[in-house]
Amino acid sequence: MRLQLSPELEAFREEMRTFFTTQVPQEIRDTVAAHRHPTKEQYVEAQQVLNAAGLAVPHWPVEWGGRDWTPLQRHIWREEMQLASVPEPLAFNASMIGPVIAAFGNQEQKERFLPKTANLDIWWCQGFSEPDAGSDLASLRTTAVRDGDDWVVNGQKTWTTLGQHADWIFCLVRTDPTAEKKQRGISMLVFPMDTPGVTLRPIELLDGGFEVNEVFFEDVRVPAENLIGEENRGWDYAKFLLGNERVGIARVGATKRLIAQAKEHAQAIISGGRPLAEDPRMASRIAELENELVALELTALRVVANSADGKPHPASSVLKLRGSELQQAATELVVDIAGPLSLASFAEDGSDVPDWARVATPSYLNYRKVSIYGGSNEVQRTIIAGSILGL
Repeated sequence: MRLQLSPELEAFREEMRTFFTTQVPQEIRDTVAAHRHPTKEQYVEAQQVLNAAGLAVPHWPVEWGGRDWTPLQRHIWREEMQLASVPEPLAFNASMIGPVIAAFGNQEQKERFLPKTANLDIWWCQGFSEPDAGSDLASLRTTAVRDGDDWVVNGQKTWTTLGQHADWIFCLVRTDPTAEKKQRGISMLVFPMDTPGVTLRPIELLDGGFEVNEVFFEDVRVPAENLIGEENRGWDYAKFLLGNERVGIARVGATKRLIAQAKEHAQAIISGGRPLAEDPRMASRIAELENELVALELTALRVVANSADGKPHPASSVLKLRGSELQQAATELVVDIAGPLSLASFAEDGSDVPDWARVATPSYLNYRKVSIYGGSNEVQRTIIAGSILGL
């Protein structure tokens, strides 16, 4: 099954494909295609190439760098970018704090932050999860107390992804501990990571990388003007932010690319005197995964087509849930195709094992995170039950 596009949209797809495969440096795309983590410099370079062409934040308001595209055009843009192994615009900037400031920030904040956010002149990180408030985010305990023209922040955040690169953090803090509901009394503050009292500590992950961090706040003074929106309305902004995050979290194009690579690897691996791809069980497994991905893509199109006034459709939770499951299934498929070769990731350098097999296990382990971030899959099932099924 293949989505049939109009001639105009086919031309748009070809325009996107040509740009991504010719204007973004090959070295950067090779890094992504090999399932290796781009450096900070590569992220910045790629996003600035996109932004210069007006392709970094097409979903933003036009006055701040957006494009007046249809939901289908935005879908094609994202899919072609993923298929071309282009690093997507940094999610913390493009899909999280940028849309929040555009929707709820005052004019001074928009002018101050949005151009630099689109161009990755400011690298943002997210201060949401805490040691006792991960999936139950509303239970956060980091506090902000007003003191004259400042807020004084104390507490801790965890799983702060790429915080080691960040210039600024957007942070949920409790500003009214007496609020009747825990979802109330939460505000959103933004401040530089080098503010006195901010300490960052890296966390080693299963794959041996240092992608996430703990962040500690000790009497951090934040100017009152750095409050985003209204005091005690941070929970509303957080829901808006997470809904935007989930729309892009399905990563249909990236999973398509991974499955295509898996099929090539299965042709190269010989099992029982024939390519592994010809094994009926393997062929059936790949076909089933491809069919599930088509269903997810059609669901993604329905979600973006029914998102009104920039507010994500509740079914974005379905995308997050199913998209993360299929990403994990695809990485597991690659590990199984590699078989014993996947253990080479733990061996010394210099092995003649193919590079794709060496990164198969680290990628599989790293992708355990996708069913947790953006709201755990257990939380998404609760949202689906209440908001979509009415249970």
